[in-house]
Amino acid sequence: MAGQKMLKFTKVERDMPEKRPPNLRREDFGEIYAEYATAKAEEQASRCSQCGVPYCQSHCPLHNNIPDWLRMTAEGRLEEAYEMSQETNTFPEICGRICPQDRLCEGNCVIETSGHGTVTIGSVEKYITDTAFEKGWVKPIRPHTERAESVGIIGAGPGGLAAADMLRRQGVQVTVYDRYDRGGGLLTYGIPGFKLEKDIVMQRMAQLEDGGVEFVLNCDVGDDLSFDAIRGKHEAVLIATGVYKTRALEAPGVGNDGIVRAIDFLTVSNRKSFGDVVEEFENGELNAAGKKVVVIGGGDTAMDCVRTAIRQGAESVKCLYRRDEANMPGSMREVQNAKEEGVEFVWLSAPKGFTGSDQVEGVMVQKMRLGAPDSTGRQMPELIEGSDYVEEADLVVQALGFEPEDIPTLWGVPELEVTRWGTIKAEFTTGQTSLEGVFAAGDIVRGASLVVWAIKDGRDAAEAILEYVNQGASVAAE
Repeated sequence: MAGQKMLKFTKVERDMPEKRPPNLRREDFGEIYAEYATAKAEEQASRCSQCGVPYCQSHCPLHNNIPDWLRMTAEGRLEEAYEMSQETNTFPEICGRICPQDRLCEGNCVIETSGHGTVTIGSVEKYITDTAFEKGWVKPIRPHTERAESVGIIGAGPGGLAAADMLRRQGVQVTVYDRYDRGGGLLTYGIPGFKLEKDIVMQRMAQLEDGGVEFVLNCDVGDDLSFDAIRGKHEAVLIATGVYKTRALEAPGVGNDGIVRAIDFLTVSNRKSFGDVVEEFENGELNAAGKKVVVIGGGDTAMDCVRTAIRQGAESVKCLYRRDEANMPGSMREVQNAKEEGVEFVWLSAPKGFTGSDQVEGVMVQKMRLGAPDSTGRQMPELIEGSDYVEEADLVVQALGFEPEDIPTLWGVPELEVTRWGTIKAEFTTGQTSLEGVFAAGDIVRGASLVVWAIKDGRDAAEAILEYVNQGASVAAE
């Protein structure tokens, strides 16, 4: 009987949730996709082929049991579907919204290769957990037994929060330290509301706080509190700070006013969505309203910036990228959304410098062509001599990626080993660093990456930390 509910991809076409028209979504920061209705979610889940080797699952960093919870959804067993999705993913409602499914699970869906269109895995995942919150199926964190051991987690982003959730469920006392005034890290301040509305993040924060996780916010480790003090308070420490140092251009005029970092631009915009009064927005420094905006970069952060500028009322928004569209590192789905909303992409273009004496007035653009492949197989951009021109700009946003901060120096722990890229050197899977009882997870170990990888790393580190504190408890008992 169960099989009759599935394998409908030959009869039922792929159908994403309805997307709000561009003219309406340009006016606010609300999510652009509507929710599935129950019947539509069941219908789309029923398209799954239930293949013997589920490539969707193997290409998911968390190895979510996707075929199983799709089958449960198709059969109307939605609470069971939620329970299964929660087993492997701490925040399925967040991954369903912001994971680049076109590069991960959906991009490896078997039925797409046969021309039938991939299963809408992300939209169903979002629907399952949103319904679980609505129906009260998301249970409070209530450990069976409280433990005396405590763990300090530095960084309230996805990796740190995933680890906090798992450790707290095992009764470990958890304190999370973060430099910002709200938890969530880039989920809160780095990703715009049109991709991830902030109440979605805050409901998970509330669940963690209600479950006994202590948050110490507005705490800049190294300044407000020493790393040694944190180590002295806890049996183990997890470093999950992410990477926030912006890769900056080195070019003439780069110090002009109006040339800003992507993280600053996005953080201020997200603060406004909470109703905060932000001086840099009010005085126009980080406000795109009425301006000719140029965003430099081709990743997901660049897409967040161009789409934010559109919603702030920019006169025009252009995205400069040194390769062509086929070689962009960002999600193709996000590029399409940006185009629909009025963003102009200037392919095969790189900045050479900036015009203007104090305030930026334009970007000196070099046209490029693609040459021989590099070591990764991607074609390298080459300069086309004599093709330079100036692109007018009142606001330039640098979205060239992120690098790790110099944590050993900032925190006064030179014995904390780092790689040649500046990321923390940690054991594969466990996250154990060169310091006894200190672990690391997420982007600060692997470099700038996806939220779903940070969640996986945080969960893996939590398991290793639990084993570590268990060993300590055994020794103490002897």
